Amino acid sequence: MRIMHHLAVLVICLGVALPARAFETGARAAFVVDVTTGTVLLDKNADTPLPPASMSKLMTLYVAFEAVRSGRLSLDERLPVSRHAMSYGGSTMFLDTTDRVRVEDLLRGIIVLSGNDACAVIAEALSPDGTEAGFARFMTERAQRLGMTNSIFKNSNGWPAEGHVMSMRDLALLSRHIIEDFPEFYEMFAEKEFSFDGRAPSNIYNRNPLLGLGIGADGLKTGHTQEAGYGLTGSAQQGERRVIFALSGLDTAQARAQESEAIVNWAFRQFARKSVATAGQEVARAEVWMGESASVGLTPAENVSTLLPVLGGDQLNAQVVYTGPMRAPIAKGDALAELVFAPEGLPETRVPLVAAENVAQGGFLTRLRTVSGLLLTRLQQGPEGAL
Repeated sequence: MRIMHHLAVLVICLGVALPARAFETGARAAFVVDVTTGTVLLDKNADTPLPPASMSKLMTLYVAFEAVRSGRLSLDERLPVSRHAMSYGGSTMFLDTTDRVRVEDLLRGIIVLSGNDACAVIAEALSPDGTEAGFARFMTERAQRLGMTNSIFKNSNGWPAEGHVMSMRDLALLSRHIIEDFPEFYEMFAEKEFSFDGRAPSNIYNRNPLLGLGIGADGLKTGHTQEAGYGLTGSAQQGERRVIFALSGLDTAQARAQESEAIVNWAFRQFARKSVATAGQEVARAEVWMGESASVGLTPAENVSTLLPVLGGDQLNAQVVYTGPMRAPIAKGDALAELVFAPEGLPETRVPLVAAENVAQGGFLTRLRTVSGLLLTRLQQGPEGAL
């Protein structure tokens, strides 16, 4: 007999928080997450696949960073520029077919200058078949393995193409991977200018409007096409907290700058970090079927914290959800349940809970008592209680 249990609401001592005031964004889609706690602060059409424009260059960069780390590329290696790469318009490094460009310069050209041509050069060098289209297929497969389920790439740079889409949640996930997987390269995203060979004086400045504002912004990538509107995938760190956000579909570059700054200030000023539970702390007990013990303790495997509005109190309503009773044997550390909580006004958070101790399978007498108890219950319930 398997029953879905919603245990009585737990009152975790964080106080009665006032509802978080939702951020009213003019973006078509937006996603904001506090990386330190995993708290989602804003979700507006976050899983809708949309044209990402140049923000999709982040995936090209991630694949390039992997190639450098694995030795398939070196930063000092010089790559040729094909006629196809040279043909790109828009934001470029003004490369031509006589160039052989250092990989490190190409990376900076993509990050700081948003070079469409630089992306194509990297793509052709790493493509399984030597073409940008082949690289785009590889990007899509790699994105899927990273958990980016709403991303499909048709090129390396976000040039308008039917079916080339990403979601804001995917962009935020990709940004976190870049920050955490490649800290040695992430510093490049905070560079305000890059002058390549003196050939593009009109395109030497980073388009990220948040850099240099003193709000902790250190990345990542802007995007703009007529179809996508103006977007930004950004990140900022203040103290121990880091916030990542992605937004798209704004009408002007000025609106993008104002909205992005407002989002960062809102995320840091209106929320404070609170501890919910510590690793090893038993938060509930779950019923056990056919075990030496009738129940097992449930605990988070890691410390759990969340963000609450700064004007709130110290209490948080939460639920422990599991399917049970659990069948013995159970090993300490087995994932058994979830701790579910949602500060009012914020999206729901679900945290895995694991077994706090081992529960061995019961002997013959234990099994006999269990079966006898079940039969007795069914007899008492009568025909309506029969399974």
